Amino acid sequence: MVLTGPGKGKTTAALGAALRASGQGLRVVMLQFIKARRTGEMKAAALLPRVIIKTLGLGLIKGRPVSARDRRRAGQAWAEASRTAVAGDCDLLILDEICVALKYGLLDFGEVTVFLRSKPASLHIILTGRDCPEDLLALADTVTHLENVKHHLAAGIKAQPGIEY
Repeated sequence: MVLTGPGKGKTTAALGAALRASGQGLRVVMLQFIKARRTGEMKAAALLPRVIIKTLGLGLIKGRPVSARDRRRAGQAWAEASRTAVAGDCDLLILDEICVALKYGLLDFGEVTVFLRSKPASLHIILTGRDCPEDLLALADTVTHLENVKHHLAAGIKAQPGIEY
């Protein structure tokens, strides 16, 4: 499953799937490739049984050059994703902002597609992030493109705890 597009709510939609999966007894691991700060959804997910979120990125890249540290952290997140899938540690693996990591060249696209094509059949995967590559969209069973019709941030209203993070 891919959640992409310029609109808000990709991570939130993935967390909705995590909530539903947890309620059905599935084990969920979310690995965040870009995000760095502790958000409200992370605090709430810590209260859910069988849901683990690991924030492995350094924060937003837009407007700053990609660093060797960004690449190293993305590589660590990717290694964690591979280990998690091979070990069978979860039923739903959410790779949050992986599309952004691919866009900025933090991960090898070929390696990601090989992983997705060879994953265990029982493992569900959700990829999130803007600008998902067309080849990944083609691999997905479900693609949702989120687009803002109107958003209060564009009107100058600041991000609010519990609403945006």
